[in-house]
Amino acid sequence: MLESIVTSVNDVVWSIPLIILILGTGVYFSVRMKFPQLRLIKEMFRLLNDNKGKGTDEGVSGLRAFIMTAAGRVGVGNIAGMATAIALGGPGAIFWLWVVALFGTAIALIESTLAQAYKITVNGEFRGGPAYYIERGIGKKWYAKAFALVTILAPGILMPGVQSYNITSSLNQAFGWNTLIIAIVLAAVVGICIFGGVKRISAVAEKVSPFMACAYLLVSFIIIGTNISKVPGVFMMIIQSAFSVQPVFGALAGAALSKGVMRGVFANEAGQGTSAIMAGSADVSHPVKQGLASCLSVYAGTILVCTTSAFMILLTGCYNVVGPAGGFLFEGMPGKEYGVAYVHGAIDTIFPGFGAPFIAVSILLFAFIALLAYYYYAESNLVYVFHETKAWMKSNKPFLYVFRGIFILAAFQGCLQAVSVVWTMGDIGCGLMTWLNVIAVLILSNQGLAIFKDYERQKKLGLEPVFDPDLLGIQNAGSVWRDRLDEYKVAQKAEAEEKGLAA
Repeated sequence: MLESIVTSVNDVVWSIPLIILILGTGVYFSVRMKFPQLRLIKEMFRLLNDNKGKGTDEGVSGLRAFIMTAAGRVGVGNIAGMATAIALGGPGAIFWLWVVALFGTAIALIESTLAQAYKITVNGEFRGGPAYYIERGIGKKWYAKAFALVTILAPGILMPGVQSYNITSSLNQAFGWNTLIIAIVLAAVVGICIFGGVKRISAVAEKVSPFMACAYLLVSFIIIGTNISKVPGVFMMIIQSAFSVQPVFGALAGAALSKGVMRGVFANEAGQGTSAIMAGSADVSHPVKQGLASCLSVYAGTILVCTTSAFMILLTGCYNVVGPAGGFLFEGMPGKEYGVAYVHGAIDTIFPGFGAPFIAVSILLFAFIALLAYYYYAESNLVYVFHETKAWMKSNKPFLYVFRGIFILAAFQGCLQAVSVVWTMGDIGCGLMTWLNVIAVLILSNQGLAIFKDYERQKKLGLEPVFDPDLLGIQNAGSVWRDRLDEYKVAQKAEAEEKGLAA
């Protein structure tokens, strides 16, 4: 019953118009900005190092915001999600995932730039994201509240189950631990962490995220390197399957497109608006700085982790592909449901007995950090919806405590649901946010592009860019920019003098 309902809703949300909207918007911004996702890669890495450790009382550093957005983009969607895409869309789904990554970076740049431009200070912390730029940029408070409510619903209730289910599934397969006990312990630990606040969340992510990513990638590269002679054949199979010319998987070309785009957006968050929420919490001197950092996190999540996961699975043949009419077009893992089993099966081909425990630990770390990121996304929008109410101003604790209880319950319940239900619920949440956010980003495209051009103009002059909203005619930009403009300009002038330039 529940599975039938969520599947029907998901089919409506993720219909062809949404796929066209995502890809079309990505192409539009890429062309208008002359493909910054390719020509500004060096600048992305420079900013990452430049922003290290420069957080303030109001906001986290640009590096920490990058790590949190990367953590949200490097989760179960990049590991088990690739197995799901291949199982339901065939190898061709990976091609469309790459397309979404390439053009989605342009959307990520603009949405994160807008989140920075329109951020405000609430309770001593920077808050930004789609709800804020919709209200302040477009001037439609009802639209902003609609997005905020959907974002409380999606990462707060619908999406945590994807992460918690895969934690439970991987630990159960690796160690045989009881599902209910895993669910109880996970809920308790999540509860302890989310009562610590955003600064604690970002601190945990900064320490754990690089380690978990490097360890997973190292094992992935070993598996791929061992099967390097098969890479050209697998690459050709991916391309042919995406365009109906592969004899086995060609019948799934349509499913490859939809599943590839769906898994791509879920994995890299470009267009969802969720990563823009974290981007809005960063303390930087120009919005585009965080926009470029968001581009880099898309690459980290999709080009590296998603691609290595997919190639591990395809190179070793450890996967099943479900046909359009049921049954299997390919069955390399008989009796295994799609998900983490494909990945640890691939690892076991080189390291027998190592795959399941290694993936269990990796999933635990990836998914746990993603759960914390989800909570922050939802809480930020809870603050947006209620922070002006009398009850909130009197005491915000009842709001936060009730929501934290709901979030913990959602994570707990996800451990006990069927795999198809948790993925479909997650896709519904992802799709609803994407519809509302991408349309808003298109409406604000002139402002986003103007801010981007201002950044490039200052870079060409040899200056460290500083954002002056009045100079660009950006109305209703966050007052924080005007309050701190002198501070940023002093720093810019000092750096310009050091370089022998005139600021």
